[in-house]
Amino acid sequence: MYYGGDYNPEQWPEDVWHEDVRLMREAGVTMVSLGIFAWARIQRDEGTYDWGWLDRIVNLLHENGINVNMGTATASPPPWATTKYPEILPQDADGTTYGPGSRQHYAPTSPVYRRLAAELVHELATRYANHPAVVMWHVNNEYGCHVNYDYSDNARDAFRVWLRAKYDTIDALNEAWGTAFWSQIYTSFDQVLPPRKAPYSLNPGGALDFKRFTSDASLELYVMERDIIRAAGATQPISTNFMGAFPPLDYWRWAEEIDVITNDNYPDPNDPQSFRSSAFALDLMRSLKPGVPWILMEQSTGALNWRPSNAPKAPGQMEALSAQAIGHGADGVLFFQWRQSRRGSEKFHSAMLPQAGTLTRSWREVTTLGETLGHFPQLAPESNAKVGVLFDWENWWALSHGDQPVALDYGRLVQRWHAALHAQHISIDIVKPTANLSAYSLIVVPQLYLLSDEASRNITSYVHNGGQLLVSAFTDVVDEDDAFREGGYQVGLRQVLGVTVEDFGALVAPASDSSLWSVGDSPKAGSGIGPGQSHASLTGPFGTLRGEYFAEELRVLTADVIATFDDGRLQGAPAATHQVFGAGRATYLATIPDDSGMMSITSWALAEAGVRPELDGLSPWVEVARRGDVLTLINHGAETTKVKASGQDLLSGEPVEDVELEPFEWIMIRSSEDADAEY
Repeated sequence: MYYGGDYNPEQWPEDVWHEDVRLMREAGVTMVSLGIFAWARIQRDEGTYDWGWLDRIVNLLHENGINVNMGTATASPPPWATTKYPEILPQDADGTTYGPGSRQHYAPTSPVYRRLAAELVHELATRYANHPAVVMWHVNNEYGCHVNYDYSDNARDAFRVWLRAKYDTIDALNEAWGTAFWSQIYTSFDQVLPPRKAPYSLNPGGALDFKRFTSDASLELYVMERDIIRAAGATQPISTNFMGAFPPLDYWRWAEEIDVITNDNYPDPNDPQSFRSSAFALDLMRSLKPGVPWILMEQSTGALNWRPSNAPKAPGQMEALSAQAIGHGADGVLFFQWRQSRRGSEKFHSAMLPQAGTLTRSWREVTTLGETLGHFPQLAPESNAKVGVLFDWENWWALSHGDQPVALDYGRLVQRWHAALHAQHISIDIVKPTANLSAYSLIVVPQLYLLSDEASRNITSYVHNGGQLLVSAFTDVVDEDDAFREGGYQVGLRQVLGVTVEDFGALVAPASDSSLWSVGDSPKAGSGIGPGQSHASLTGPFGTLRGEYFAEELRVLTADVIATFDDGRLQGAPAATHQVFGAGRATYLATIPDDSGMMSITSWALAEAGVRPELDGLSPWVEVARRGDVLTLINHGAETTKVKASGQDLLSGEPVEDVELEPFEWIMIRSSEDADAEY
């Protein structure tokens, strides 16, 4: 288990470094991320490098048995660069230039920025590729975090090149984007602009392609740095830190280019349910590169600095969330940062070594966790999940454009479906629609509005070969160009589902969606009849559900109706259908349930698919995560709870039968063969 955090020695006098290293050893630190924001310290001017200080700290760390995850320092161009080359700065959709003085103030497509970054990385990699302290490379930092989209002339020029490569001819672009609408027909690629601020709604096909381009442009930048490091002779793993389900970047595509997935995870201590959104992010990271352990590259020991209210973690919560990451496949637990800054924007951000010193709860918890991680055996990375939740970035981008029956927050909806399964103590993989689905007994498809031909064939094959499918409303509406297919809606999955939608029946969106998922929510009564209908009730084999966002008007073709709407404008009309297709079965739900309804219908679907919880009888506040033959049990609640589980304590080796977990207490249990059979 790697253990440590971001280390920024350039912020401190050299006489502090020796104290840092002594305390790192006391805390059990095994790796630090070095130099991530050190460009201005390494390179004082173009062509002028100062390596002496970096040599000294790398050697000092190595002498004390601490490994280095070497950052390429390209995330924050120094003042000399933006002064000499202001054209590297990005712009927003209004044409306003983002100034320096913060971080990430560069246009990813700027030729000048790319040249300067490449020169820096070449010198850095040449110097440290074979240094024994360097065990990993950290390219840039949190790509796209602060500048989600750049609309500058650099982006304009690169977007046109990207479009030429994709479409070859301007006629093909016009066809894909439907530019005959609103007199938008282009006669040259040189007429195409990024989707900058306009009087009204922009072309959805163009907006979708710009988001694809943006993800690809940043990935191209990462690949440039990676290849320079490799060309210098480096053989260590190369990565960059992800940020959970981050909208602007398609991490499915990125994962193919990255050796080890690393992630930054900051659940909000003010939200008692944040461990569920955390679990979603962790499952996503594990799923991006199946069978390969990942690393929690950043989390906090306590409070942050960037939320409106930055609550500290409760006693034991930091360790519990670290155990959660390991249970979901991580082979490293790191923090931002090692020593708390005394100056700068993040001085209130907690650290492993806090401003308040070593006589603190934070320091005691840091050293205790370091000692614990030092005893971990090697763990299998697989979750052995039998349930997959489909998640697709291109669909997210298409849904975010607007001009649709009702506004949806796709990322949040997918997390709610995941949370409903997670609360039932099910192991879950997050899966892209074109992945091999054969290992799963149940696939849940939330709001897959944009469905490619490849994905529809893949899902169809999965069901035909014996899989069970649960599909919710507003799925299979458009193709990969965000255009309707010939023949109506649900064209791609029509054979599988046995239904088609005639009208989406938009409902008034819920007034508040402040919590991701709530323990104990129940359906709310009400007819919802007439204009302004806010929900629709339905009753089926899964019980009574409250549906929101849509009450779709279905035309049933070959499926069986298993539920009808109880109220509203579609009272008595089909609300849910079920169909046998080949060796499998598919269920379609013509609405989006509230939290309680998601629990009910997923519980029914799990039973239909023969999927059991990892453990029965657990409190919804207890999380269980499977990693190979190891179960991680964590009590995220405020009350002590008892868990019936048998096996062997992973760390002590002692037999385990019944476990009593205090708030934020955790245990990892290696399952016995008998226990495996019971699970």
